[in-house]
Amino acid sequence: MESVIAKLLQDFEQGRMNRRQLIQTIALTATAVAAGGASAGAAQGQGGHGFKAVAVNHISFEVKDYARTRDFYSDLLGMKVMADDGKRQCELVFGQSFIIPRNPFQAGAETPKVDHFAITIADWNKDQVEDELKRRGFKKKTSKGFGLGPMEYRPDTENSFHVSDPDGFDLQISGEGMKP
Repeated sequence: MESVIAKLLQDFEQGRMNRRQLIQTIALTATAVAAGGASAGAAQGQGGHGFKAVAVNHISFEVKDYARTRDFYSDLLGMKVMADDGKRQCELVFGQSFIIPRNPFQAGAETPKVDHFAITIADWNKDQVEDELKRRGFKKKTSKGFGLGPMEYRPDTENSFHVSDPDGFDLQISGEGMKP
């Protein structure tokens, strides 16, 4: 699933698909994975290591005008608007997932981009997740700021960590309790 999402994000960032196509494809992929989850077996990850992904939790992306994007997805796809701060971002909820359109963090940023995406894993245990990240060679980020270097991770909430994937995408690993 990770490689599929990474490829979709790469296609989006290289202009091979638009934002609507990206969201639709990820939603369909998540639905297929969820439908096959019960038959996939109880083992976590490959060889009993790692974690079992159970859903795409959310996708955060930077847009030129979050209100315009909010209205587009709400009107066209019936997504429920939540946590709208009226200035910079909101959450658009559909099923068990949500998307977060945000005005860019940096003033003057003009190119829409995926900020990060979150995958929910089964059987969340913060200490076990952090131990597994360390076992795999990830180092805890100690400098300020949100960007991650290769093989770095940072805690985000009691229920999530951010890591940098092999292509530099920001992956948020979260527990099932992380809801909009």
